[in-house]
Amino acid sequence: LSSLHLKEEKTKPDANGAVVKPDDNVEKTEDEEKEDRAAQSLLNKLIRSNLVDTTNQVEVLQRDPTSPLYSVKSFEELRLKPQLLQGVYAMGFNRPSKIQENALPMMLAEPPQNLIAQSQSGTGKTAAFVLAMLSRVEPGNKYPQCLCLSPTYELALQTGKVIEQMGKFYPELKLAYAVRGNKLERGQKISEQIVIGTPGTVLDWCSKLKFIDPKKIKVFVLDEADVMIATQGHQDQSIRIQRMLPRDCQMLLFSATFEDSVWKFAQKVVPDPNIIKLKREEETLDTIKQYYVLCNNRDEKFQALCNIYGAITIAQAMIFCHTRKTAGWLAAELSKEGHQVALLSGEMMVEQRAAVIERFREGKEKVLVTTNVCARGIDVEQVSVVINFDLPVDKDGNPDNETYLHRIGRTGRFGKRGLAVNMVDSKHSMNILNRIQEHFNKKINRLDTDDLDEIEKITN
Repeated sequence: LSSLHLKEEKTKPDANGAVVKPDDNVEKTEDEEKEDRAAQSLLNKLIRSNLVDTTNQVEVLQRDPTSPLYSVKSFEELRLKPQLLQGVYAMGFNRPSKIQENALPMMLAEPPQNLIAQSQSGTGKTAAFVLAMLSRVEPGNKYPQCLCLSPTYELALQTGKVIEQMGKFYPELKLAYAVRGNKLERGQKISEQIVIGTPGTVLDWCSKLKFIDPKKIKVFVLDEADVMIATQGHQDQSIRIQRMLPRDCQMLLFSATFEDSVWKFAQKVVPDPNIIKLKREEETLDTIKQYYVLCNNRDEKFQALCNIYGAITIAQAMIFCHTRKTAGWLAAELSKEGHQVALLSGEMMVEQRAAVIERFREGKEKVLVTTNVCARGIDVEQVSVVINFDLPVDKDGNPDNETYLHRIGRTGRFGKRGLAVNMVDSKHSMNILNRIQEHFNKKINRLDTDDLDEIEKITN
């Protein structure tokens, strides 16, 4: 697949989600929150070398409950064009992932059906909707037939890569990027059959510049809807694009989360949908031993941390801090003590973060110091210790139970035992810990960091 020549984008420096306010205590603006979500999504794509084997159950709600629903266990059952099947296998997919088993038969059905699907990064959803787009294209018709919206330039490029890989054996299919910086002559018509881009540019190409005839679009994909609607203007632009499309255009919407705002948006954009939802998995803390350590101040916390770490050097550990400033200080102090430490911080570019995670995953560093923003969705099998240098609280200073579960859930994964240690340095943080205990109905025992035998017993 060839694509239009892309000029290097010289847009604002935060295109990689890299720019964050210098003052750690300042509230994040909505735009920064959006950058975080978009950057997180991109990071997950960069560090996922294979599909996540999710144990979540998939719940399928059909638009027409009387029509026979089927799921597939192999790609052959989908009766794909041979050159697409070849592309799928070349990408290393041997059998459909859980979301693909249910989504692909719906997406490829005749007549086409609309779909709203929830799936996290790494579940194979991009490959699924790319397959749907490539299956619907008439290669002989030299005009756009499939339109895919992504929240950012970088995420559009990632989806474009999947289209190029999967369409490798289908040379007559061409791809165009509708992104800022891709300048076309006025009055030019696009001959590429698939267009992928960001909402603002796609809207311009469809309405003002008329590069695309929206009435000829057969498949409309809206990816990462939750990230999309966190961005000012994207929601409105997406709805305006959708209103220009023909009635029989197939609408496919994907989102990792399904908050109310995402639901309302999805229902505006996708009429009469089939719905695929992930049933929430009850995460269990049963395989994780939880402790707390009493300290009086930050320096005592650091000393306790060094004691603990002296006893667990065989394991890999993640240490969570509340602010970038603390994370930077802690990483520097641990390095001075001679520990191999990696630091994940919000001002790093996404590619840099991916490189840090890769090194940690390969065991080149034993300790990863990070803040919440950077730690979502990182799966590293060897992590057996999680230390909350600061307890997780929300912006009002209340316990953030979901983040606590998410953090300590980095360990004790894949059926292994894990250890979580919480640093308590004030009456306030003890109160937070007590409320976390109550919420999960799980006792967290006190650990004396001078008793190294006890720590060794826990980790071995």
